[in-house]
Amino acid sequence: MAYKPQNISIKNRKASFEYELIERFVAGIMLVGTEIKSIRNGKVNLTDSYCQFVNGALYVKNLHIAEYEMGTCNNHIAKRDRKLLLNKKELIKLEKKVKESGLTIIATKLFVNGKGLAKLEIALARGKKTYDKRESLKLKDSKREMDRMRKQ
Repeated sequence: MAYKPQNISIKNRKASFEYELIERFVAGIMLVGTEIKSIRNGKVNLTDSYCQFVNGALYVKNLHIAEYEMGTCNNHIAKRDRKLLLNKKELIKLEKKVKESGLTIIATKLFVNGKGLAKLEIALARGKKTYDKRESLKLKDSKREMDRMRKQ
């Protein structure tokens, strides 16, 4: 049976406003059976999720995947820690950058690829100050205004 691709792409809209995204990576996620079914239904919330190293492995924390409605007593826990799958070189690079400077790793996008596997796009990020947030809002408003002028 071939996998019928669905366009599942859940974004963390708050991430680009709250953080300055420096570098992006795509990682696989270790999931249980009912979790992938909930992801395919689009029942995911990335808003407060972040990544943390535990014993050399990278885990995503606070990633909310809602319980599967058709699940039985074997249903998953909604906010459990999930291991991310990256190359050893990428893990070493990320761990070094997080330890040496005040950077953090956040989840920016969750999607299902062509093979039916769930992937998480993570980003190395630095928190924005309030004046940076105001500046990004001004740029966004001016861009929207320019687009309006062009359409008229």
